[in-house]
Amino acid sequence: MNQPTLGPRTVRAFHQVLVNTAVANVTTSYLWFALTFWVYLETQSVLATAIIGGSYMLLVAVFGVVFGVIVDHMKKKAVMMLSSIVTAVAYVLAGAMFLAFPESALLDWGGPWFWVFAGVILIGGVVENLRNIALSTTVTLLVPADQRDRANGLVGAVQGIAFMVTSVFSGLSIGILGMGWTVAIAIAATVIALVHLLFVPIPERGVAHVEGVAPKGFGFRGVIPAVMAVPGLLALVLFSTFNNLVGGVFMALMDPYGLTLFSVEMWGIVLGVTSFGFIIGGALVARFGLGKNPVRTMLLVNIGIALLGMTFAIRELWWIYALGILVFMCLMPIAEASEQTIVQRVVPFDKQGRVFGFAASVESAAAPVSAFIIGPLAQFWLIPYMESPQGQNTFGWLLGDGEARGIALAFVGASLVLLLVVLLAFVSKPYRELSDAYASAVAADEEGDAAPDVAAAVGDAGEDLRSGLR
Repeated sequence: MNQPTLGPRTVRAFHQVLVNTAVANVTTSYLWFALTFWVYLETQSVLATAIIGGSYMLLVAVFGVVFGVIVDHMKKKAVMMLSSIVTAVAYVLAGAMFLAFPESALLDWGGPWFWVFAGVILIGGVVENLRNIALSTTVTLLVPADQRDRANGLVGAVQGIAFMVTSVFSGLSIGILGMGWTVAIAIAATVIALVHLLFVPIPERGVAHVEGVAPKGFGFRGVIPAVMAVPGLLALVLFSTFNNLVGGVFMALMDPYGLTLFSVEMWGIVLGVTSFGFIIGGALVARFGLGKNPVRTMLLVNIGIALLGMTFAIRELWWIYALGILVFMCLMPIAEASEQTIVQRVVPFDKQGRVFGFAASVESAAAPVSAFIIGPLAQFWLIPYMESPQGQNTFGWLLGDGEARGIALAFVGASLVLLLVVLLAFVSKPYRELSDAYASAVAADEEGDAAPDVAAAVGDAGEDLRSGLR
């Protein structure tokens, strides 16, 4: 079994895969954002949106390792086709439910049909992560090693474009067309992406396996050893997990806070405009790379995120919040590209699906925990507390006056914890170990030296590919 020799042809194939994935991501994000906006506007419940967002991340966590094993056991195009088909079926079911039940029944979040309807849409979005894991491995499959950090920057930029489009159109769609037509548009776009994928080439002649031997079944025994084989890699996953624990606070509260400052249509436009930050951040990585040590780059970015989270809601002014979101979105693709580039350098190609899937599972498991906790805390304690004279006397000097000072207090507290953890990570042993492992992989690439097991995994591939799998 041979993998393709890397060059302009495979890079062009990667660009086509990236465009198709962007179409699919636009569709799932569009419907997911619309569902969140719709639920909050109709129920006015922070708790309901927190549960929905937390459930999404919980399912990503549960299925991340499963998705990673599937990616390692199948051709990458077949994985993407499977993802598109499942998403299309889920959205058709959601459309059928919207036609079969009155909207009042679907909006009763104390009743079963609300959760069934949200759950079907949620499944369609979660399965998209199967495609995203496959996309991460196609960077290794199709892009030369010395260009992968920039390729990951392009991934961030394209995801930013998708976020920008969906943010704008989700708000406008709910505000003007309503949920029914929004689901119909999502169904049509999913089918278009599926048909387009049929004509997207991924030059992969087989499935890479260590020593050329295909494993029996879809076992999970190789997941932990693949992570533990690289010094410091588990610590990277655990750090990202903690980062997501703090991120769950933002996931649960960012939309409710925004919707207190803007109408749903305007909030969608604000998210669309500020998502240019994704494009800016991804473009910066694509142009300049991540430096000699992406591990260090990732930690520096997280310091910036922590400082930003402590300030972007410090006063209830729309321009401060919008500017903070713009900077936040500039930083996110840099952090994501750093983690992707590290894994692609230090983990053999035949194990990358499992490692990316394991990382997705463990990291995503943290966000629903904090989302499920912060939702009730904000609804029943932080918001009432900050509206009381005691809360205003205690934190008014810091957070000022306004309708959503309780949410602002949650942002500040979570960001302060993140800052402390990042500073500790900088002086830790795993940080030094992973930095050394990455530097060794780069040195081996430059010397044209490939690990024997990786060379066996890719058979007669070109020298660039063999060195890139270190």
